[in-house]
Amino acid sequence: MRPRQTRIIVATVVLAVSSALVLTGCSSNSDTNTGLSAQYRDGGTKNYVSGDGTVTQVPTANRKTVIDFDEVSSDGEPMRSADLQGKVVVLNFWYAACPPCRAEAKHLNTVWDRYQDQNVQMIGVNVRDAKGTADAFERRFNIPYPSVLDNDQARMQLALSGEVAPNAVPTTIVLDTKGRVAARIVGAIDGPGTLSTLIDDELRR
Repeated sequence: MRPRQTRIIVATVVLAVSSALVLTGCSSNSDTNTGLSAQYRDGGTKNYVSGDGTVTQVPTANRKTVIDFDEVSSDGEPMRSADLQGKVVVLNFWYAACPPCRAEAKHLNTVWDRYQDQNVQMIGVNVRDAKGTADAFERRFNIPYPSVLDNDQARMQLALSGEVAPNAVPTTIVLDTKGRVAARIVGAIDGPGTLSTLIDDELRR
């Protein structure tokens, strides 16, 4: 982990953030000057709001809610929270036209390569694309772990409503072995170190 580049916030309570933010593309920052509306006013067209890499960790004592989901990956593989109990689950929220999502892809691949034989499951959650677009991204960047298409009913995003929700794209959320939110990285990871440390923390518990 590189403290100079990553700010870590230890949450004393579970953050209640509406998942509608990611559905509408709103910034995690309450100051709208940093959001999409400001980008459009300024003539920007990048069509995403990226976080700054800030990490929020939730103390074990404050983890109350088990995140529940029952989905099928784009390859037809069941992705059920009940089946993943006992594993550390990493949820990465992304879509193909998001430049930071492309930039972090290699780092996520590295993390998966490191932990795929351990008690860890990574799942991509595509918040915007149809299957063809998502599949093309995964082929281009050699994504080895499964992804869920969440652009229609947004059920994966809604599963995190009221907890530490994905309120920028990309966002990476770590669930502990009981299925509770343990940590969130808002924005692209700039290397495998921070996410690896968060996973290691949960594997040691």
